[in-house]
Amino acid sequence: MTSTSTETQPWRAADLGSLVVMAWRRETPDGDIPFLLACSLGDGANGPEAGADAVRQLLQAAGLSVGGGLVDASGQSGESAGVLVVPGAASLTMPGLNAQFAPPPKWVAAAGERSYVYLLFATRPWPEGVEPGDLETLDAFTSDQETLTSAAHVLLPVRSLRTG
Repeated sequence: MTSTSTETQPWRAADLGSLVVMAWRRETPDGDIPFLLACSLGDGANGPEAGADAVRQLLQAAGLSVGGGLVDASGQSGESAGVLVVPGAASLTMPGLNAQFAPPPKWVAAAGERSYVYLLFATRPWPEGVEPGDLETLDAFTSDQETLTSAAHVLLPVRSLRTG
């Protein structure tokens, strides 16, 4: 489930369409790395191209560049972009966007261990007719050069609710 904030936005939420957020992890010799993919399904009011443009505008409004190098925002605090993890759920937050998703337990463990996640926010829409969550398609999509060069790459801090 995804929701967007009601503040005035420089992009049209109707053009963005459905936003999908998928969490996965990759094993490395240095431990697991938690990844997030965020992208439109291309089902916005004015089609996939308008959706891609809305994503670019959303990223620009959040101060993120498309096609640039990796931005390390993992040390930022306050109300900047980040990922809030609570038992059984998580939320990708950035200016103008709040997208909830259900992360797998091993992803939650990796995110807690690293204290950051690698966000790939793609301007390219998810492949039409393919159900989000298909791991083979996810791997192909996130490894595709067109996806990688037209996306924002950001290390985001992981936050949790504090009790006590």
